[in-house]
Amino acid sequence: MRILVAIVLASISTAALADSTAEHSPAGRTPTATEVISDLYTFSRFQQGLLESTDLKGNAEVKNLAALRAEEAVQRDKALKPIQETIGTEPRVAKTTPASASLVEPETSDGPTFVKSFYAAQIPEYQSVIDLLERYLKAPDDAALAAFAREQLPMLRSQVKAAERTMADK
Repeated sequence: MRILVAIVLASISTAALADSTAEHSPAGRTPTATEVISDLYTFSRFQQGLLESTDLKGNAEVKNLAALRAEEAVQRDKALKPIQETIGTEPRVAKTTPASASLVEPETSDGPTFVKSFYAAQIPEYQSVIDLLERYLKAPDDAALAAFAREQLPMLRSQVKAAERTMADK
């Protein structure tokens, strides 16, 4: 039953992200540099939110992974800032549901259930940002952002595969 709750919560998280990114770039349309930067900042906020959600509920494994992903988000944001300034755009960071909302609450979960929901919440977020970058690279409108996207994609793909494997093992 708890696994079913985690799956439902992950689906809700996916729908919320799809809603927030759909307002930026409808399916099939190549996103603009501004949309990509905005959605990357939103993804960073999600990753930083994971760290907050593990502070009270997570075990050492998820706390360490969340801290690593939050640090990567900070580094990604720092690398994006000069690109954003060169483009001369102000990103529209959508209001997102906090990462903790997509994770099973501690009163209704035990350790393994929380760990599964932790990984399950990440997968749709990663898949969405990977899809965004892939669509952008089909017809990029900024060379620096295209180079940044090419650099990020292998790392993001690796991280989502690791999350999928870990979730399957748990």
